[in-house]
Amino acid sequence: MIAVRPMMPEDVATACRILNDIIEIGGSTAFEIPFSEALFAQIYLDGADKICCHVALDEQGEVAGFQWLGIHEDLPTDCADIATFTRREPVLKGAGRALFAETSKHAAALGFAQINATIRADNRMGLSYYDKMGFRDYAVDYGRPLRDGTPVDRITKRFDLRKGETC
Repeated sequence: MIAVRPMMPEDVATACRILNDIIEIGGSTAFEIPFSEALFAQIYLDGADKICCHVALDEQGEVAGFQWLGIHEDLPTDCADIATFTRREPVLKGAGRALFAETSKHAAALGFAQINATIRADNRMGLSYYDKMGFRDYAVDYGRPLRDGTPVDRITKRFDLRKGETC
């Protein structure tokens, strides 16, 4: 069983490195510029729009991934936004599933009805992950340009917490 707990200040350096490694690899996050640890903490640990942020720990107690849940001004008030990032090397199989189990339980306890995920269309791993968690396609934002101008669609998926299934 993978341990999941709320992110703490001592997790910031490792979690930030996981996110920056994913940004450096490219193609699987909308982020294109690496985060400083201070900016990472400001958003994921202390952000005003944060509902919760959990980390998954490997057998050595090291952070292997994190999942943030927050408020987004473009979403209905009963719908939270989610972002998930897991270590690429070494992979901790099941980290994403363990994170979502805790995050969705927390969101439901707070009275949220839905969770929203927006994923780049070229992020096959992310699209597959959210499909496996039970999210279903909701909308597409076509041709959102990357920093270099390359257009990439963004696919929005939603999970219905009221039913424990998709909306």
